[in-house]
Amino acid sequence: MASRADAIPMGGTAAYGIWRVILASAVGTMIEWYDFYIFGSLAAVLSPLFYPPGNQTFAYIAYLATFAVGFVVRPFGALFFGRIGDLVGRKYAFLVTLSIMGGATAIIGMLPTFRTAGWFAPICLLGIRILQGLALGGEYGGATVYVAEHVPDHKRGFYTSFIQITATLGLFISLIVILATQSSMSREAFSAWGWRIPFLISIFMLAISLYIRLRMKESPIFTSIKTAGMTSLQPLRDAFGKWENLKRVLISLFGATAGQGVVWYCGQFYALFYMQTILRVNPTLANKIVALAVLLGMPFFTVFGALSDRIGRKKIIMAGCLIAVVTYIPLYKAMQQAAGSNIVSLWSTRNALTGAISLTAVTTDAKGAFVAAREASNPNVPLLVLLVFIQVIYVCMVYGPIAAYLVEAFPAKIRYTSLSLPYHIGNGVFGGLLPLIGLSVCAATHNIYSGLYYPMGIAALTFVVGSLLLEETHGTKIWDEVGGMK
Repeated sequence: MASRADAIPMGGTAAYGIWRVILASAVGTMIEWYDFYIFGSLAAVLSPLFYPPGNQTFAYIAYLATFAVGFVVRPFGALFFGRIGDLVGRKYAFLVTLSIMGGATAIIGMLPTFRTAGWFAPICLLGIRILQGLALGGEYGGATVYVAEHVPDHKRGFYTSFIQITATLGLFISLIVILATQSSMSREAFSAWGWRIPFLISIFMLAISLYIRLRMKESPIFTSIKTAGMTSLQPLRDAFGKWENLKRVLISLFGATAGQGVVWYCGQFYALFYMQTILRVNPTLANKIVALAVLLGMPFFTVFGALSDRIGRKKIIMAGCLIAVVTYIPLYKAMQQAAGSNIVSLWSTRNALTGAISLTAVTTDAKGAFVAAREASNPNVPLLVLLVFIQVIYVCMVYGPIAAYLVEAFPAKIRYTSLSLPYHIGNGVFGGLLPLIGLSVCAATHNIYSGLYYPMGIAALTFVVGSLLLEETHGTKIWDEVGGMK
């Protein structure tokens, strides 16, 4: 059996090998997030192209529903590919997920629109979105486990935090590619054919990532347990059919990933939609504000990941959830003021989901109720960047250490399957549906801050459950169970 010393030799070669593993895993995962989010970032452009003309409200709602399907199916991808990863190997599983995601994204760039293909176009789009969600459901667990099973125990939080950067980096690159493509052509050209470019770029990214990943070996821990005959023959039953492990899954979901998911999506996606659709900040400017805040915040993923190696994963994640609950409303009130003249938008139940397409600008009173029409002007850009950056710091606090916690919480033979499900329910369902739920609540209550009650409630639930039931996994030596050096 391979020893830990054999798997992770000391010295410069070991460090170089670890960084190769991180690069191979992170590049592919970043591309998958890019592919996933480019779909949502182009909602306003693509919705009228893939659905019947003449009803922009229906088109936007249908497109958002198609976007949401990708989040809903992620847990199923986690189960399917998690099982493969625990049976066959980590490397094989995330090679398959990368190929599916990259191929599906490239196909979107080649799809005919409704004008030329009728209902065939949106049906194909829905099918491709399902494939994207399934692929992403399998990708994260594979990349996280692959990195974690290569690195030293005492630096697992630091090294796995580079995988955590990939989600935000994928969002950042999707915004940059869209902005660069839009600036290189007229608005008409971009709407006609330029929107295809961000999707087709995925082909080149896929080729590079596959080349890197194909040259990597299997995880040393998986190789060890497979050689020793310790792999699970029924990963799904072992992961969820036994109460001891199922309890860990449920505690990980409600005591860690659910709150982490809503904080992630609130601090980046909801902040973007809030500026674009409620505060009426120019959509391109809002993209730039979020992109800059995200760029400034990304190094802090590794800061909090490394800090979790010193003081523990649980303390940082719980602190991030609690601070978010306490400060979200003051932050979003400050964003409203920074946008200029208390500008918001009138949301009726009918147009709540139509974004910038059918919004009527209005001002609010001190409580955030809608009172009169007006257009946003002269936003305080530096202040908005700062306010979004603060939220990105919360994201780093909850997301930086989560990979290390999830890896340490579950045994090697069912690790891929076990950690993937709570992660993708927490992020894909609780987090991914946040913009839809939050903006719908705004429409129902006619209060622009009420959309924050959902993420605040879930984060508060996670703080309570996590504080009481979540075990601190800091210091876990995952090589012990396969007989490695201690």
